[in-house]
Amino acid sequence: MISALQALDELRNGNRRFVSDIRNSNALPTHARSTSLPIGQEPLAIILGCSDARVPAEIVFDQGLGDLFVIRVAGNIVAPSQIGSVEFAVERFGTRLVVVLGHSQCGAIHATLEELQRPTENQSRNLRSIVNRVRPSVEGLLETELKNDFDALVHHAVRANIRASANQLRHGSEILETLIEKDGLLVVGAEYSLETGVVDFFDVQPTTSNG
Repeated sequence: MISALQALDELRNGNRRFVSDIRNSNALPTHARSTSLPIGQEPLAIILGCSDARVPAEIVFDQGLGDLFVIRVAGNIVAPSQIGSVEFAVERFGTRLVVVLGHSQCGAIHATLEELQRPTENQSRNLRSIVNRVRPSVEGLLETELKNDFDALVHHAVRANIRASANQLRHGSEILETLIEKDGLLVVGAEYSLETGVVDFFDVQPTTSNG
């Protein structure tokens, strides 16, 4: 089983290759590779990312078939189904790195900030459920000077939402908490820049285990 820090290094290296337009030939999807996967999988990382079409995790980290266990939802929010999916992967596959991957100019963040400033009556309850999960992490920012600079507000809101999702995974599941404390599980927050292609792992807390 690859450790969390080893997996984190692999993702960093993969993103550097992506930014430099240097692809790992082993990461290229092939039929031969796909036929080996029914035997089993050992993903090096679990990615809880946004559904935005511009942020496909396998591509921005230059990984191949079977390398990543990817969960995608608008706004990279954490709900019970997302927690359950992470629990499933860490227990079933032994994966020890979880990355909450947000991105610049996130549409779900924009929608939440707009809703907080100008509430709408015609928003569907399904979309509102996403907004309501983002809201607690960003509404306090509207009480600061950031409210006068929308671009800066969005930047800080994106990061606040990523931190909130990462913390919810760290502390919202007994299974994940135990693995963090005793078995080397690491949950980190990262932001992908749509402008540069760089992933910034800005919220990394050390594990309490040598696992």
